[in-house]
Amino acid sequence: MKTINILLIEDNEGDILLTTEAFEDSRIVNKITAIKDGKEAIIFFESLNNRNKEEIPHLVLLDINLPKMSGHEVLIYLKQHEKYKSIPVIMLTTSSSQKDILLCYKNYVNCYITKPIDVADFMQAIAKIEDFWINIVTIPVK
Repeated sequence: MKTINILLIEDNEGDILLTTEAFEDSRIVNKITAIKDGKEAIIFFESLNNRNKEEIPHLVLLDINLPKMSGHEVLIYLKQHEKYKSIPVIMLTTSSSQKDILLCYKNYVNCYITKPIDVADFMQAIAKIEDFWINIVTIPVK
């Protein structure tokens, strides 16, 4: 079974833990890497040029409100970079602002999800992300 590489760009420790646990409960083999700020995310992608291509994420879960560099800036970087623009990016954030939603879709986010506040609802949302983006959708092979 192929391992699915998921990059979680999130600064909230609780959300990192919940997301990781939700993916671990699945039947799919996932490798989850968590990065806690936008600048570190850009450095991660820039360093991929010197790494094995198996480390390129198949899916990115991205928060908008990050330290050092916003999720909007990370999204723009990914979607303007030829090597990474085909990676599905899911904006997973607390913001329900129409301005944020519009800006993300303008910059080619693949999906925008407002994080549920309730823990059970959050876990269910992650399970649905996994079901759709890993079990149903065909993701490009790097």
